[in-house]
Amino acid sequence: MYNAAGQLNRDQLVQHFVPLVKRIACHLMARLPASVQLDDLVQNGMLGLLDALGRFEVAMGAQFEAYAAQRVRGAMLDGLRENDWLPRSLRSDCRRIESAIARLEQEHGRAPSEKELAESLGMVLTDYQKMLQEARGHQLVYLEDMVVERGEDFLERHLVDEAADPSKLFEDESFRQLLVQAIDGLPERERLMMALYYEQDLNLREIGEVMGVTESRVCQMHSQVVMRLRARLFGLDRPKTAKAPRHG
Repeated sequence: MYNAAGQLNRDQLVQHFVPLVKRIACHLMARLPASVQLDDLVQNGMLGLLDALGRFEVAMGAQFEAYAAQRVRGAMLDGLRENDWLPRSLRSDCRRIESAIARLEQEHGRAPSEKELAESLGMVLTDYQKMLQEARGHQLVYLEDMVVERGEDFLERHLVDEAADPSKLFEDESFRQLLVQAIDGLPERERLMMALYYEQDLNLREIGEVMGVTESRVCQMHSQVVMRLRARLFGLDRPKTAKAPRHG
């Protein structure tokens, strides 16, 4: 990675980490709608890589790859935030499903099945699953989730630092506890899928092989899990006792 003058060869470093950028892009694509292009993710990721290289310190050593991965992923997400890449109509459909999940959970005291959700929405199961497939870009948290509610916005309810960026939400302990509780309440098969995806870092195809289902079925399961979690975190059945203390 050094040239004849003993200086770091940036071009070689870039080429060395291009596979890392592509791997992160492919992993993100599994959660994004078909309208998002892989090349766009890679392009934004390369900007993140160049930024990481610009901040590179030899002393970082083996830690650089983890640092670069963080900068690459952040650059990709920043690029996505600049575009409304989930159509408004589809976002509306997702909200309908979340409301149905929250309502049925309150009525039955358990996570509703896909069939129950489809019936609640007045749809046949195949149409409901198609909607899940199309909603693969649905996120757990949107900036619009931070709107004022009963005189107190979401950040005030859950974050100690009022100046914190919404992207730091997952670092807040009270929110993380709510998220853990919501995940614990998922059906066993969906918990397994989440563990394979987020803990074992498997892609959808690999998860499908482990679980004995198709890649598209895993995609549907992931979309539904996101909606179940949102229903619990932001929906009608959200716990009312998780307010974090505020520093005045």
